[in-house]
Amino acid sequence: MSESRPSASADLAATVVFAAFIAVLGIFPGINVGGSGVPIVLQNIGPVLAGCLLGARRGAAAVALFLALAALGLPLLSGGRGGIAPFLGPSGGFLIGYLLSAVVAGLIVARSRKAGLPVLLLAAASGVVSSYLVGVPWLGLYTGDMAAAFTQSLVFVPGDAVKVVGAALVASVVHRALPGRLAGAARK
Repeated sequence: MSESRPSASADLAATVVFAAFIAVLGIFPGINVGGSGVPIVLQNIGPVLAGCLLGARRGAAAVALFLALAALGLPLLSGGRGGIAPFLGPSGGFLIGYLLSAVVAGLIVARSRKAGLPVLLLAAASGVVSSYLVGVPWLGLYTGDMAAAFTQSLVFVPGDAVKVVGAALVASVVHRALPGRLAGAARK
């Protein structure tokens, strides 16, 4: 019995739909806390979900499409921002880190035998941490103070922990409902 693999058109459709999903998460405005200039947003969990549900390649493609459209000026980023300025500002590293988030989360899920809740929690948490690995140093370079950037970024941890659990729960339900949709993952 062969595992069904989505067609190229289904891959393309999933990529576009997830880019749109990440954009929809930007409807919720960011909350500025502290002086870092980087808002707390719901949108950063979209790339993690893309990786967990589409895999590293398609998840990264969805994120790249979303970021490209935002960079072209469409107001897709949280709070209706768009254009190149957000990529050059204090949150630019986190935006670029969205790509790494999708790849890391997707690779963890794809390498697992079964995409159960523990694997999805690990994948989601690793995806968020991956974004921090790009975003915090970028913020440090932007502000000229790496220690302050690290300290200011701690404000994101509680909310991101909640988002990680939510993303893992959503991904778990989707993987149970559509087993085998992610190539290499969710094998029974």
